[in-house]
Amino acid sequence: MSGKNRASGVSVGHDAFLDIVANLVGILIILVVILGAQSQAIMREVTSKHEQPSDPSLLPAKAGDMEVLAKTAARASSAQSDSIRLERTIKELEAKVDRESERRTILLTLLTEAEAAWNDEQAKLDQAKRDATLRNAEAEQIKSELSDWVGKREQLESIKPSVIAISHLPTPMAKTVFGKEVYFRLKDDRLSVIPFEALAEEIGRNFRRTSGSLREGVSDAAVGPIRGYVARYVLNRSNELVSAGGAIARMSRARVVVASFEPLREPHGTPIQTVLANDDWLDVELSGYQPETTTVTIAVYPDSYASFRKLREKIYAKGFATAARPIMDGSPIYVNFSGGGTRSVAQ
Repeated sequence: MSGKNRASGVSVGHDAFLDIVANLVGILIILVVILGAQSQAIMREVTSKHEQPSDPSLLPAKAGDMEVLAKTAARASSAQSDSIRLERTIKELEAKVDRESERRTILLTLLTEAEAAWNDEQAKLDQAKRDATLRNAEAEQIKSELSDWVGKREQLESIKPSVIAISHLPTPMAKTVFGKEVYFRLKDDRLSVIPFEALAEEIGRNFRRTSGSLREGVSDAAVGPIRGYVARYVLNRSNELVSAGGAIARMSRARVVVASFEPLREPHGTPIQTVLANDDWLDVELSGYQPETTTVTIAVYPDSYASFRKLREKIYAKGFATAARPIMDGSPIYVNFSGGGTRSVAQ
């Protein structure tokens, strides 16, 4: 009995040991499998890193890159050959410059020696010969100048001086005009008749027609056109106290103060060249006026002073006295009625 019990106990213990060994072996196998799997993953990772580097510049070269590299190398080789050729050319040119510089130095030395020899020969010449040479040169120069002056003299003698005819007008004697006046306007070298009398009559008719309805104070009005001219005038209406039969009464008084005469459009009138070309225009405008009792008054602007001189001569030739009224550029022709008007001064 005791022997069987020991044998069964040893058997139980042996089984437990085998179980432990089996478990250890299984664990080792599992560890080996796990390590093998991890080793393969690590190997794949390392291999992938070596096959595809993260830096793009470290990528393996392709066929196109090798072609570009070959072309670049060829250009570099060609550039190096050109550089070597240029260096060789530069050296040749430098050598040529050195040779030319040396030649120039030699020529300058020879020139200096030649000048020194020439100066020595000049110093050896006789003083009398040098003076004679100088006098001959001066004589030739004087002959040349004399020939030029003779030619200029003959040219001046052949020119006939032009004769300028100066028209003469008698010395003017200024006198106030008391007879009839004919009014002309000379501007932009154009001559026109100013219808003073016709416009003055029109002013009077318009004044008589409207003066009764005017208010006290200053107002303006216009009349025309007549022969292309209009007259603009200023009226002054005032109430005044007057004595009538020993009694004081209030009376309204209206009068024309000043008037201006100007054409409707510019330029206005006949060109002065047409007037001076023949007598038709002046004859028509001056017909009906007696030269002994009529004065031609010309309102002249600064741009027509030269034409006024010629026109004045032509009018004088017809026997009429003339009077000039200079007008500022841009201003119309004014007549002041407040002081009874103005009269021209004839010559």
